[in-house]
Parts: sequence; C-alpha cells; structure tokens
Amino acid sequence: MSEKRILIIDDEADVCNFFRRLLSRKGYQVATATNLHQARLALAEPFHLAMVDLKLPDTDGLTLLRQIKAAQPACEVIIMTGFSTVKTAVQAIQLGAYEYIEKPFDEIDEIETLVAKALDHGQQIQSGEVAEEEWAEIAERVGFFVGQSPSMRQLVSLACKISSKNINVLIQGNTGSGKEVLARFIHAASNRADQPFIAVNCGAIPENLLESELFGHERGAFTGANQTRRGIFELAHRGTLFLDEIGDASPSIQVKLLRVLETGEFCRVGGEQSIKTDVRLISATNVDLDEAIREKTFREDLFYRLNVVRLEIPALDQRRDDIQALAEYLVKQYNPELELHPRAVQALCDYAWPGNIRELANCLRRAAALCDAKSIRLQHLPTRVTTASLPPRAELSLNQAVEDSSTRAAVSPPDFWNHYAQEEHLQSMGPGELNQLLFSVRGLEKTLLSVMSNKGLKPPQSRILKESEEASIKKALEENRWNITATAKALGIARNTLHRKIKLYELHDA
Repeated sequence: MSEKRILIIDDEADVCNFFRRLLSRKGYQVATATNLHQARLALAEPFHLAMVDLKLPDTDGLTLLRQIKAAQPACEVIIMTGFSTVKTAVQAIQLGAYEYIEKPFDEIDEIETLVAKALDHGQQIQSGEVAEEEWAEIAERVGFFVGQSPSMRQLVSLACKISSKNINVLIQGNTGSGKEVLARFIHAASNRADQPFIAVNCGAIPENLLESELFGHERGAFTGANQTRRGIFELAHRGTLFLDEIGDASPSIQVKLLRVLETGEFCRVGGEQSIKTDVRLISATNVDLDEAIREKTFREDLFYRLNVVRLEIPALDQRRDDIQALAEYLVKQYNPELELHPRAVQALCDYAWPGNIRELANCLRRAAALCDAKSIRLQHLPTRVTTASLPPRAELSLNQAVEDSSTRAAVSPPDFWNHYAQEEHLQSMGPGELNQLLFSVRGLEKTLLSVMSNKGLKPPQSRILKESEEASIKKALEENRWNITATAKALGIARNTLHRKIKLYELHDA
C-alpha cells in the first residue's frame, strides 16, 4: 500500500466518491471533506496532496489554499474549477497551487497523470532535489532564454501550466521585452503545437488592409482583389493566432474581432457565407489597456474576451541579473567562437536598455559583425552603451578629476558644484577631460548609492528608471541626428513607441 496520502475537498459527495474510487485503485490513501470544518479536522494529519474545489458552501478555495500552505507547506494543491472561474484558478497557481483542472472531469488518464506529477514534484521539493523545470526543454527548443530571475521563472511556469488550456491569453510588456517569444513558447507547450502558429502585428498593417489580412476576401471584393484569398483566422484553424500590438487595432477591427471570439465564425470581406474557425488567441500589447478603456479607445467587452489570463512580462531592467547570461547566450547565437570581454559585460550590465531584449540583441548583432577578434570589447559597442559604464581607470575622486582639468585650479570638493556647474568652465575643457569628469561623477553616484544602501536608504527607483530611460533615448537620438527611423532601429523599438517616448519626456532637437 502506498504511503501517499491525498485529501479531496468538495461539497459534492459524488465528486468525493469518484476520486476516492479512482485514486484508491492506484494505491493512494484517500480522505474526503465536504466543508471547511471537515477539512480542518482532516488537516490535523499530514497529506502529500490536496484536491480543493474552488467554490465551497462555507469558504472558498483560495482561502483554503492559503491555510493548507501555511499548515503543510510540502502538501501540493490542485484546484478544481468550472470554466467560469478560470481567472481565479490562475490566481491560485500564483498563490502556490500546483495546477488546476476543470469540471466536468472527462479525461481520466490526464487526471491520474497530473496527480502523479504533483506527488513527484512535492517529493522532490521535500527531499531537496533540484529537478529541471518541466518547461526547460520546450523553452530551449523555441529559443526562449528564461534566465534565473524569480519573477521570470514564475511567469514561465504559469505560462506552461495554462498552455494546455483552451483559453485566450493577453501578454503585456514593454516593446522588445519578448512578448512574441513567450507566445511561441505557449504554443509549443500546448496540445496545438503541431498546428500553425501565425503572428500578425496589428500596428504594422494599414487599417484598410487589416480586415482583409485577418478574415480574407472574396474575388472582386475591392479593387485589386483578383482572386479569393484566405485570411489569417482561416489559415490558423486549429492552431494559435498571435495578435501583436492589439492596442493599436482600430475600433472597426475591434468590433469584428469581438464577433469572432463570441461566435467562432467570420465572413471574408465581400463574402456572405459564415466560416467556422477553431483558433487559440494570444494577444500582446505595450499599451495600458485599462487606461485605453477609460479613454474609450479600446472596447471593454473585447478586453474581457482577450484577458482570460493576463501575463505581464518584466522589462530587462527589472531582471538585471540575467543581462550577462542573456548577452552571452545571444553572442553564441550570432558567432559561437566569440566571447564577451569583462569590461564589455560591465558596460552591458550598467546600461538601462529602454528597448529591452530587442535592443540588446541588435547591439550584440552589430558588435558581432564589427568584431574581428575573439572577444567583443567596448569599442564594438554603441557609444550610448559604453558611456553608461565606468572603466577602472576612471574610478577617480572628485579632487583627482579637478586636478586633471585644464585649469589645474585647486578646487575643494565643497566648491566642486559651484565651480563646475558653470557652463563656461566645461566649455574650456577638452574631450578627454570632459569624459574623465563624467566618469568621476558617475563614480560618485555609484559610491553614494552604495553608502545609502548600507544605511538602509533607498533612492526613488521609479525616478531612476525613468531618468535612465530618458537619457538613453536622448543619447540615441543625438547619435542618429534625430533620425527617427535610425534611432528606433538602434534602440530596437517601434517608431510609434519612440514617438510616444519623445512626447512623454518632452524631448526636442536642439
């Protein structure tokens, strides 16, 4: 007889009896409870797994989940739910549940497999074994670098668990943060992996063509429609459709998307016959859709259809510990024989990356093309990146920086700002002296932040991130002589995103 003990908590006696018979045949010891009082009495004994109904007469599954995890952290929890409560079930996973299953229970084999996996997972954690994540192989196969950031690993774990569910997903994140790669990972981990994955950028296709791209058109529907053409919804049948920049979709397209999601049917442009489609929809945006709804630029009913599960992918600046490993991973993709010089690594880690992973990838692709040695060095990186780092030779005190200036004036630190805050003094300095002074000021900032950290003081992070992003964008604009196309490409962001940032930070061409 197995020593694995399982607790079933459901207010329906039939459900309890079903699981008792099913799991007892597998050799598990099964106990049942139909309300909170019985559950608390049962939990006086240790369990390896609890299967908890999300809706109970005298409590809810989330409350019970917290109590189980507080009393028995090693006990894995599987939430049982109806489709209408999927959002709450996803919240349960974020609170520590291993997985959720939907009623009615049609696939008995899948339930048995899930129970076995949950018990194995709990045993590995209890024994201290470090097992490879179940999503690791899929991520490697699709080229998805996850890294070691806890927030990112938790996000990918959640994405893997909801991938097998036939529900719509909304991915939110900054431009270039990897939303499409995450969407491809979800598709690869789903039961639709052998079907098409089709991506379309709603902001890149003109509005007058987007409807035809999505739904297709009949011959003669408009000028130039010389033959019938299938649209993306038709081509993605039984697969996954990824709608990038959904926040840029026009009101008329939003209405048509809503109809497809509600009915599973659409008509080609110029057509009268309804066509059925079975598509798993993943949407992505860098726009705050909640704000767009308030401003009446995005339909609230469409938002609720798309936002069954929302995944928020962190910006690269919020997972700075992953920058070095990600950079090394990207370099090997471009040239397996290349390496990163330590000072180049430091420069990459110090930069703000307003264009996120896309900007980092563009930067390293360019560096790999320029590099004629075995390692990528500072000279191969863009100026905006290298000036954000502090070379060892530049770690000087303010007194040393002042002594190196052309004036050679004996300026004491208390008088430093009064002396060098005047533009005429800076104008008299040469390029090398200006760079040295800049590095010294940045060295002071690093020392100041270190001292503040030791004293338990925290600088306003949101302001620091905003200022670093603003400075990076301004620097890139100046390097490219305010050429919007070239600057957007250098930063790895879209032109409309760059325009929004310029407006946000009130940047102007001097």
